[in-house]
Amino acid sequence: MNSKQTPSSDSDYPPPPNPPHPSQRRPRGFASASSPPPPNNRREREKEKERTKLRERHRRAITSRMLSGLRQHGNFPLPARADMNDVLAALAREAGWVVDADGTTYRPATLGSTVALPPPMSTSNQLVNFPVKPTGSPISSSSLKSCELIKAPLDVHTPLMPVDDGLSPASLDSVVAGGDAKRMKYGNAGPTMDSLDCVRQDQISTLNEDNFAGGQYIPIFGTLPMGIINNYCELIDPEAVKQELRHLKALNVDGVVVYCWWGIVEGWAPHKYDWSGYNDLFIILKEFHLKFQVVLAFHEYGGNHLNGSADMPISLPKWVLEIGKENPDIFFTDREGRRNTECLSWGIDRERALYGRTGLEVCFDFMRSFRTEFDALFEEGTISAVEIGMGASGELRYPSFPQKLGWRYPGVGEFQCYDQYMQDNLRHAAKLRGHAICGRGPDNAGYYNSRPHETGFFCDKGDYDNYYGRFFLKWYTGYLINHTDQLLSLTRLAFEGIQLVIKIPLLYWWYKSASHAAELTAGFYNSTNRDGYTPVLEVLKRHGVTVKLVYCGPNSLDDGEACADSEGLCWQVMSSARDLGLTIAVEASLPCHDKDIYGRIVDMAKSRYDPDRRHLTFFTYQQSSPMFMKQRDELHLSKLDNFIRCMHGEAITDIHA
Repeated sequence: MNSKQTPSSDSDYPPPPNPPHPSQRRPRGFASASSPPPPNNRREREKEKERTKLRERHRRAITSRMLSGLRQHGNFPLPARADMNDVLAALAREAGWVVDADGTTYRPATLGSTVALPPPMSTSNQLVNFPVKPTGSPISSSSLKSCELIKAPLDVHTPLMPVDDGLSPASLDSVVAGGDAKRMKYGNAGPTMDSLDCVRQDQISTLNEDNFAGGQYIPIFGTLPMGIINNYCELIDPEAVKQELRHLKALNVDGVVVYCWWGIVEGWAPHKYDWSGYNDLFIILKEFHLKFQVVLAFHEYGGNHLNGSADMPISLPKWVLEIGKENPDIFFTDREGRRNTECLSWGIDRERALYGRTGLEVCFDFMRSFRTEFDALFEEGTISAVEIGMGASGELRYPSFPQKLGWRYPGVGEFQCYDQYMQDNLRHAAKLRGHAICGRGPDNAGYYNSRPHETGFFCDKGDYDNYYGRFFLKWYTGYLINHTDQLLSLTRLAFEGIQLVIKIPLLYWWYKSASHAAELTAGFYNSTNRDGYTPVLEVLKRHGVTVKLVYCGPNSLDDGEACADSEGLCWQVMSSARDLGLTIAVEASLPCHDKDIYGRIVDMAKSRYDPDRRHLTFFTYQQSSPMFMKQRDELHLSKLDNFIRCMHGEAITDIHA
């Protein structure tokens, strides 16, 4: 008999199933179309970050080009790190508005017109509108006299006018302030009438066109020929030197520049300094009552100059070259292992590779010997400045484009970091960073005469802008900055209280490209959206030196395919130096015979459009010496005389004539 079991009351119904997993709600409305799916993995997130960085760099590149164009072509005095507020303020002032330091913007009153002034606390029924000044109105004598009513110091930042709390922001444009406040406004709005900068710039050119009378006095120094002292430190032809000095004296120059070569003075044995030829030369200079600047040159001369100089070649000291035969790593080296004997590698700055001395100690001993030998000239003030050779051609840079190794303009050059000492330092820096694989030089940077688009490193979106490229370039320029800081620290010990000068080149080819390849190989990390000069200039500022820029003229060698911009690069470096408060000088890299270049140099030396009236400390001119000229060009001498008188602030009617 089958018995049927009766279920209990608790088991009348089957147990409930497990609750289903709640499905994620689908986004609705705007969120459903705009919310991107979450990244799947870390690789996608990294790619998105890189794309964001590229978009930001592209945006900044556009902004940088806009600011550069406004500075160069619009004569806008924008700072080196201008933002959009500076641009808006400059454009508003150009349109005839007044922009105060706190951003208050309003229309100015017409010059020469009389406006009835209301009581100090103006009410809404007393508001009047300022008429807008016509931008093309001519300048009359009466309007110039009226400018005297608005002269005030530029640094006044007191409250301009009382403002009623009941006024709306839109009505503030038409508030008429009291007499004193009105003068305050116009005083803060721009430069004083004494500098004629309350007049539009295009009207200044009609009033004071090509007239440099009464301007700043800029000293002119002429560079003496390199071959007046032979390799035995003897003055070759004293009479020819005196003839050259008479010529310079007739041009009314302020002094001369003399190169003192390490390869001549200490040329034959270490610690054996022979200054006899320079003693004879300095005696002659004192007879002509000329001041002079001295360049302590630690590089070789000849075979690497664009002017094709016929002067005798000057090498490094003979005993240094003998050491280089056994240890070639004391010289800069390119990727293929070719040694450049133009100057010593910075890799031995702290390596005792020179008969028990480091590279820095050799330079310091030479400087100390010079100061001891000619201390009386420093006490008299006859030596006005000392320039220190920092690298190739005496300039602060790597020897990245040596002509004797085949470089020709406008090649990108090559990195000079493949000697043993610099390679060891690079590998050590990479290990400290935790990426030992980065401890090598780039293998896709091309050759001396390559173009940026022909290389994988300098091309658009090339390796210069990836993780490895940024690490290497920071290390490369950091080595240059470290060498500069250490050498200037020793220089200050030898020349305390003396004006020091450091020469910075303007490597203008490929300046308009994204990578700035020529600057990168020379040691200036100045690619798009990076300021490669301010870190270097900050070191120079800390040591109180004068910056001398090597001016080559307006793209003098450009064939239209090198993306060159010498004016833009010069503007960038000068703006950065002035922002840091550095004094600036300029040297013409080649003998000048062009009247247009003369005019450009004068405009750069003391720009009439600079509201701060800043000017160069001095200008160094390189000319074709009459000692080696078969005949003198009287027309050229006339242009040179006219140029020097302009730099001295004398009355010249037309520098471009």
